[in-house]
Amino acid sequence: MNSDSDLQIAGDILEVPHLLQTPREHPATVAEFVGLARSIAADRSQWEHLVRYDAISRWYHRLRTGPGYEVWLLSWVPGQGSGPHDHGRSSGVLTVLDGTLTERTERGTRALRAGAQHVFAPGYVHEVLNDALEPAVSLHVYYPGLTEMPMHTAQHCEARSVPGVVTA
Repeated sequence: MNSDSDLQIAGDILEVPHLLQTPREHPATVAEFVGLARSIAADRSQWEHLVRYDAISRWYHRLRTGPGYEVWLLSWVPGQGSGPHDHGRSSGVLTVLDGTLTERTERGTRALRAGAQHVFAPGYVHEVLNDALEPAVSLHVYYPGLTEMPMHTAQHCEARSVPGVVTA
């Protein structure tokens, strides 16, 4: 049995400054954008006081910007939806903060409950809606920042039978 600990083998990492990576001020990878969304979601004090509910249309607020990215906060009362759309040249991370949202794509329909995250690439066509009985709140990170949101016909989001995907 070896009694050497990892620290004894590798040495104290704090004593080897060239191995430490300086934390980035702004995210630059998909994993870092997901991490940004998770950290904002976990700290309700950053967003909860800003949420408004609008019975006429989805409410939204740009929460943060950084070099080449934006973070948006949206609220959805029951019955509100986005319509089928994509995000142009932007990739994104959708995080549900409160409630449940439904996402429809040509591959199927899925419920996204509080805590759920979905990462998507440019050109990804989907429709997001609140078909639950309670309001919902979501966080959206776009890279690069959102400059267009082309709308599509409903046929782009009609569910087909796909193994492993729940359809409604």
